[in-house]
Amino acid sequence: MPQATKALTAGQFLLTSLVVKVAIVAILSTMLVRFPWFRRILLTEKRDWPERLIFAASLGVPLTAGVVARLLINYDAADLTLAGAFLAGLLAGPYAGAIVGSMVGIPPLIAGQWIALPFAVGCGFAGGGLREICPKEAIWHFSPLFFTDLHRHVWRLVRRFQIDWVVILLAAPIGLEILRQFLGGKFGENRIFYLAPPPGEAWFAVLIVLATVLCVAIPIKIWNSARIEHRLQEQEKLLMAARVEALASQINPHFLFNTLTSISSLIRSQPETARMLIVKLSGLLRRLLRSQEHFVTLREELEAIDEYLDIESIRFGPKLRIEKSIDPDSLDVVMPSMLLQPLIENSIKHGLSPKIGEGRITIRSSRQNGHAIIDIIDNGVGVSTGHVDRVKSGGIGLRNVNERLRVIYGANYQLQLDSVPGEGTCARIVIPELVVPAKITA
Repeated sequence: MPQATKALTAGQFLLTSLVVKVAIVAILSTMLVRFPWFRRILLTEKRDWPERLIFAASLGVPLTAGVVARLLINYDAADLTLAGAFLAGLLAGPYAGAIVGSMVGIPPLIAGQWIALPFAVGCGFAGGGLREICPKEAIWHFSPLFFTDLHRHVWRLVRRFQIDWVVILLAAPIGLEILRQFLGGKFGENRIFYLAPPPGEAWFAVLIVLATVLCVAIPIKIWNSARIEHRLQEQEKLLMAARVEALASQINPHFLFNTLTSISSLIRSQPETARMLIVKLSGLLRRLLRSQEHFVTLREELEAIDEYLDIESIRFGPKLRIEKSIDPDSLDVVMPSMLLQPLIENSIKHGLSPKIGEGRITIRSSRQNGHAIIDIIDNGVGVSTGHVDRVKSGGIGLRNVNERLRVIYGANYQLQLDSVPGEGTCARIVIPELVVPAKITA
């Protein structure tokens, strides 16, 4: 024979409703914080009226739906009137709390529960009033695990006679829930909705109060975690930008030092050549001073490289030959500025200078599988395979290029060096493809 279904007792039904109520709050809070516009509102403490209205509507609409569900299908766990109105006021101010309180209070008012509307609006003003007097950051410290440090907060309050906002934030929803229990006991469920403890089981009253506190603390905890995560992401972006700027600032002094050294060696023996080098250098420095961008297109990078190569061509004369094999489709690829100059300088200084006879540098670019590939190839003296890693990490220029690639694009993007002694070296850069959109002309 099939077993008869066992009905829940009043206490079990109440306990189930409280657990479901807390779960609904957590789910709703998690869903709201996934929307970018809601997260933006949480990030600022000073909100204008449109933001307050958006916050009130985004919170009030689902809360009102929960109240309607309670009225139509007796789903008591969906009614979050007290916690929702108080929370709106606590985070967005008294008027936002009053708006949410009005939204959740009107449906039960229509159903004859005439105390529900003034109580809900009062909860909104209570949260808003508390927001006005307490430090804003103290609100975000209110956690569902408040009871673990509660004795310390109470002891601090008693011992030093100082205001402890955690205790006050805890006392507010407790006081509002006690008031609702009093009003419900005096006027009945037909005038205001409340979850009454079963007769003779007073400890359920403690659970009801605890559930109310959790319904306020859990959204604050979830939303504060989102705020902290966003701030960490912003700090990471600022840190990366600072590292990129610091690395980029190493390039110019290093290049300037080497060029001035070359000029000083030519002043007495070839004064006219030294004068031309100074003119070319001043033009290149003017370009660098005009442009403070950390990212440029490959086209702009090659223009800067041409000015640098003009300087080196004057120094080396016909001994230095430059070849280019540039894919036109790669000219608009965005890349870190002054990334190629250290590679070309390294090829000239360590690859071609010791070489007897003509030196050749080939600059090649292409686009493959969503990446831009840029090669700097020389026919210099080269290095042995065992010394490639030492060369890449030894000098300022190559180490800087490698570090900039890793900081900007991640650990998988590094400078690649292939060298054959007596034949030359190829320095390869592979970066994710990012193209500047074409300008629209009228």
